[in-house]
Amino acid sequence: MSKLITVLNGPNLNLLGQREPHIYGHDTLNDVAARCNKEAKALGVSLAFKQSNHEGQLVDWIHEARTDSVGIIINPAALTHTSIALLDALSTFEGPVIEVHLSNVHKRESFRAHSYVSLRADGIIVGCGVQGYELAVQRVARMLEAT
Repeated sequence: MSKLITVLNGPNLNLLGQREPHIYGHDTLNDVAARCNKEAKALGVSLAFKQSNHEGQLVDWIHEARTDSVGIIINPAALTHTSIALLDALSTFEGPVIEVHLSNVHKRESFRAHSYVSLRADGIIVGCGVQGYELAVQRVARMLEAT
């Protein structure tokens, strides 16, 4: 199996850089993907970077990752707080899972502090802006070295 890491992005992240830049920053999702791909190349891994506004599509991609990926990085966005389906799908994945949130969800509305995904995640990165994705790539690569 190649050293492919699947990076999944949930609802509304396609609007990154446009939607509430005072919270999420000015970088677009394409900017984030470019930064992550540069980091991945330096670490000897590759990325499949995907975004969907649809829960079922994210579940399907997690299922695909079971056969072609060694790790998953996921920013489930609003599905973080509601999706048992994502939790169940991630629980079928045997490699490392890192959950990423651009903002510090613990300093926002109280409902944002609860995450179903965290019940499966091996690590959670919050409040680091787009750098959180790069940190997640580094963490998955380090976890893979340890196995």
